[in-house]
Amino acid sequence: MNWFKAMNHALSYIEDHIEDDLKSEDIAAIALCSKHHFLRTFTMLTGISLGEYIRQRRLSLAAKDLISTHHKIIDIAYKYGYETPEAFCKAFKKLHGMAPSQARKHSLSLKAIPPLSFQITIKGETRMDYKIIEKDAFQLVGLTRNVTTEHEQNYQIVPAFWQEICKKGITKKMEAQSDTKYAVCYNYDAEIKEFKYMVGIEGTHINDVEGTEVLEIPKSTWAIFESVGPMPHAIQKVWKRIYSEWFPATKYEHASTPELEVYLPGDATSDDYRCQVWIPIVEKK
Repeated sequence: MNWFKAMNHALSYIEDHIEDDLKSEDIAAIALCSKHHFLRTFTMLTGISLGEYIRQRRLSLAAKDLISTHHKIIDIAYKYGYETPEAFCKAFKKLHGMAPSQARKHSLSLKAIPPLSFQITIKGETRMDYKIIEKDAFQLVGLTRNVTTEHEQNYQIVPAFWQEICKKGITKKMEAQSDTKYAVCYNYDAEIKEFKYMVGIEGTHINDVEGTEVLEIPKSTWAIFESVGPMPHAIQKVWKRIYSEWFPATKYEHASTPELEVYLPGDATSDDYRCQVWIPIVEKK
């Protein structure tokens, strides 16, 4: 309950300062968590980045000002943080489908983006089991892909990346060296909606595979969750439950270091396929 209260305080702060220079670190501090954890949680729960939400709210309020006042467009642009009328016009048209000058004539076609709030919903989901372990630093080697979370494109890019390396026979070469494959999400930047995604194995070399990178995974405390079911839908569901159910109910937050998906031997398309999500955690201050 306190988690939801803190998150809603952060949302209220955004509304109270929507015309100001909002900084993500200040908003995260009001939510009583780190900047990384807040930005990641916000995106996982809402489907958009914090920056995109603020942009949409400002443009929604700007549309309201256009149809309810006689203020000049340039003044409205400055009010909501746009340095030039051209930048404001471009952003406004992208959201509303028309220029600000047209909005005063066609107000019924404008989009209204209401303020967000977080609420507790009792869904009757199955219990979310997990375990916590300590693990020393280790190295992974694999192939990487830059991924964007904009418009949830990550849910298409990542499976396509797996299909690509499977077709090229790279996963078979990994399996010849190790029973366990890893997928790593790292260098996550919620503000530009990008992260790096690696598929690999433990070690520093994969036989007969070019273009690999070696990634150092630091010593961490890990929360480990099991996924049961065909890929990728089963593990995507686990990810969403971690942020919408597990983190709000615990004393932990994300440690801002690489996170892992651990793929065990088996048929990844079967209903009983088991793999794991490893989240690096620290106790909330």
